[in-house]
Amino acid sequence: MSESFGAMPQVREMPEPTPGDGEVKIEVQSSSLNGFDAKLAGGFLDGEVEHQFPVVLGRDFAGIVTEVGPGVSGFMPGEKVFGVVTKPGLGDGSFGEYVVVPEDIGLAPLPAGLDYRSAGVLGLAGVAALASVDAVAPAHGETLLISGATGGVGHYAVQLAAARGATVIATAESGPAADLLHELGAAHTVDYRGDLAAQVRQLAPDGVDSAVHLAGDPELIADLVTPGGRFSSTLGVDSEQLGDRALNVTAVEAIPDRIVLDHIATEAAADRLRPSIARTYLLDEVPQAFADFTNSGIVGKLAVAIGSAG
Repeated sequence: MSESFGAMPQVREMPEPTPGDGEVKIEVQSSSLNGFDAKLAGGFLDGEVEHQFPVVLGRDFAGIVTEVGPGVSGFMPGEKVFGVVTKPGLGDGSFGEYVVVPEDIGLAPLPAGLDYRSAGVLGLAGVAALASVDAVAPAHGETLLISGATGGVGHYAVQLAAARGATVIATAESGPAADLLHELGAAHTVDYRGDLAAQVRQLAPDGVDSAVHLAGDPELIADLVTPGGRFSSTLGVDSEQLGDRALNVTAVEAIPDRIVLDHIATEAAADRLRPSIARTYLLDEVPQAFADFTNSGIVGKLAVAIGSAG
């Protein structure tokens, strides 16, 4: 949890929450760290979103329903679930033994074949990846550039796009990171530490058909898309920021509704969407997880094991 903007996250005792009308209480078994959590802990959302201190960090969760509030009809105690904490203000989070969430958004049953550890790294990044790929709608045989491909969102986006038959060009350092992305479906990798534009132009001389922007200079990435192509960004980049470029631009908003959560969980349970977990931390090691999150060598997700089954 965090006591103030920019304060180092710390572990402390908190009162056990109680579900209100339309809410579900979950005993959390696993979670993961997202860029949103790092921004929240760093104070970058000050003035943008209402905060209720102390803020319990963590968006993703997988666990067991222990109690339901009045009016809840879709979930029962003992049911295994996963999802994303989605509330108007920031205060409740999933880096704790229990979390209370609304029934109507950010919550879905855990399908057979998907364990807590995998489900705990799936929610927010999986939803963002699906929204990013849907926004550019790559057709079979089209070329798609994914910048930030080694991150939590990126490694899912690579798989989702490749499954549609797109030729994926993914940014990654050469070596193990690039090797993993090839395993996940990338046709090519380009090293962002070098001349990214030259590497992409060598593979796609006329430009790529579309791009998913998850990291890096958005204008550089946009310039690599052929005129009339598609560009999506999870970092708030819109058509105004990209000036007069002739592109269809989408600033992606990841909304974890039940339909989307069910879809990505089904794909993961069938092993068509593979979470890559770089490291798993215990709850009292979460401050170290935040420090490690800035390590560019990490590929995929940082998981947090909370309950005995996580």
